[in-house]
Amino acid sequence: MNTQPLILVAEDEDLMRVILSGLLEGAGYRVALAASAEEALEKFTTEDVAVTLTDIRMAGMDGLQLLDRIKDVDAEALVVVMTAYSSVETAVAALRKGAYDYVTKPFVNEDLLQSVKNALRQRELFRENRALRRELDRRYSFAEIIGTSEALQSVFRLVEKVAATTTNILIEGESGTGKELVARAIHHNSPRAERPFVAVNCGALPETLLESELFGHTKGAFTGAVANKVGLFRAAEGGTIFLDEIGEVSPAMQVRLLRAVQEHEVTPVGASAPVTFDARIICATNRDLEREVSEGRFREDLYYRLNVIEIHLPPLRERREDIPLLVRHFITRTAREQGRDEKPISREAMTALINYAFPGNVRELQNAVERAFTLSGEELDLDSLPPRVRDSFDGTMAVRDPDGLRPTLAEIERRYILETLAAVNQDKTRAANILGIDLSTLYRKLKRYDAV
Repeated sequence: MNTQPLILVAEDEDLMRVILSGLLEGAGYRVALAASAEEALEKFTTEDVAVTLTDIRMAGMDGLQLLDRIKDVDAEALVVVMTAYSSVETAVAALRKGAYDYVTKPFVNEDLLQSVKNALRQRELFRENRALRRELDRRYSFAEIIGTSEALQSVFRLVEKVAATTTNILIEGESGTGKELVARAIHHNSPRAERPFVAVNCGALPETLLESELFGHTKGAFTGAVANKVGLFRAAEGGTIFLDEIGEVSPAMQVRLLRAVQEHEVTPVGASAPVTFDARIICATNRDLEREVSEGRFREDLYYRLNVIEIHLPPLRERREDIPLLVRHFITRTAREQGRDEKPISREAMTALINYAFPGNVRELQNAVERAFTLSGEELDLDSLPPRVRDSFDGTMAVRDPDGLRPTLAEIERRYILETLAAVNQDKTRAANILGIDLSTLYRKLKRYDAV
């Protein structure tokens, strides 16, 4: 199989197509020839074209129109236009439309080949950037689960391992730690990703309504049941059902859930026969279910059916080093939602956020940042934070640490910068872009931290 890049040539002059084909094939490239822009567009959409080389003046659709159509298909497509020397202004117009480069006719062979070579180098950069984005997304977050702490990285590693399986999973953690986000990450990294993800808060519904919601009901099963209803277990067919706050369900409901989990079948309210379903079951709770079992409030057999694999989400106070990264994320998102420019955050405000215990975890941090962004001026300062968070600032820049290690804010920033550099193989330009600072600022920080 020939793995050389494919160069698409759009040229309506027969002799010029032959010349270009010989030149490009002689340089080791594969070549696809098109005698019109229409033919070129068809080949572009059906073949893996690396670079398109097109004449500007062609009968029917011209080269500029072809450029527009190609860019509609792929905004990163690399197009080199060819134009007569007397029509350079047309080539400039093509560059403004997104062409990568232009060559003038009659062209020097080496110049044309160099332009194609440069375009292919740009294509590799595009690919590397996409791969880097995927790696950073994989390393630093699943959806919006953001953090570089070892506590969270261990969760990511476990999610990667279990996503491809069909095993039942129990996610444990305090309120606001992101249990549903983890469930969604498992689903979207699984073979079931194209099928539904159905979430239900078991603690928010009364028992009679919860049974109907989960299992469905038949017409006339109770007052108001005017039609048959498919329950959420069957609505998640082929996908994942997420049962949040599973520890809140009553003992009677636990019995019905046990059968659903064991047999993968449910009996709709009012029906006489069960129906099967195919959905992965992920549950979550902020209770200690093992203690609930020992005290007789949760069925032991159901607990062990649900808890085949347990994922524990650490509270935010156990991964304080993730707070600066989360703060930056919430500032960016709030600015986008409010249609405003991003703002910096003062050292005092960041120190207060890191020192605060956050009983509401990530959800409380998000609310605090949104409040501060909305109320602050040019900078998120200490006064813009909620009073309970502001009070955690003791007037020094020291960060309190429950283990007595007391890392400074500068140390947390240093770790974040060095981890980002490691992720991009020490490419400082890319790291600066990811960190949201200019290159000179990055160098100053590295020099300050003796990490140049």
